[in-house]
Amino acid sequence: MSSSIRIVLVDTTHPGNIGAVARAMKNMALDDLALVRPVSFPHAEATARASGADDVLLRARVWQTLGEAIADCGLIVGATARQRQQHWMVLEPRAAAARIQLESASRSVAVLFGSERVGLTNDELGQCHWLIRIPANPEYESLNLAMAAQLVCYELYLARGASLPGAEREVPLATATEMQRFYEQLERVMIEVDFNDRTESGAHLMNRLRRLFNRAEPDQNEINILRGLFTAVQGKRRKAGGS
Repeated sequence: MSSSIRIVLVDTTHPGNIGAVARAMKNMALDDLALVRPVSFPHAEATARASGADDVLLRARVWQTLGEAIADCGLIVGATARQRQQHWMVLEPRAAAARIQLESASRSVAVLFGSERVGLTNDELGQCHWLIRIPANPEYESLNLAMAAQLVCYELYLARGASLPGAEREVPLATATEMQRFYEQLERVMIEVDFNDRTESGAHLMNRLRRLFNRAEPDQNEINILRGLFTAVQGKRRKAGGS
């Protein structure tokens, strides 16, 4: 987990939101949570909403002032829902996360979230170097505190280079030779069933089919199934022709 990025919740009124933020943090490998003047903490609802992130709650530190919570941080970033902030640089979460990740390599970074009702006050914003704003539907931009924290924590996780593990194939992809044999048999079947290329040049259909099957990335079993189907079609036609 990363200890150089601190999530700071200021004047949180609902203990459930504290627990939900702790859960979001643990999902995204963050564990440094600071609480400034929470209305009620610790609280059973916070523990319930943490859903297994109890360790993040247990480590959470409670402060009476924002200055104390961020005293050892070299970069302070605030989350805001306000559309116009003339005195600060405002970044969307992905760009902000990239900068935070870069800065966190050499100094501690605090990411601030204000109260559910009013967000960060002007005085609290005044302690920030720049701000994060999450783009949303202009007709309904209100995000729950925990939802906003989850989005920012997710982008921080991606910025640290996280990615889904590559899926291991049970069966190898069909080789170029196997694909060529498949295309040759496909073309023979098309001729046998009079499925003709009706384009003007008469040369586009097979190329389109090649692109279709190349995009599908069939494995060896799948190609064998298709070739078996073609063989069955050819066998039926031969029997019909013979009778």
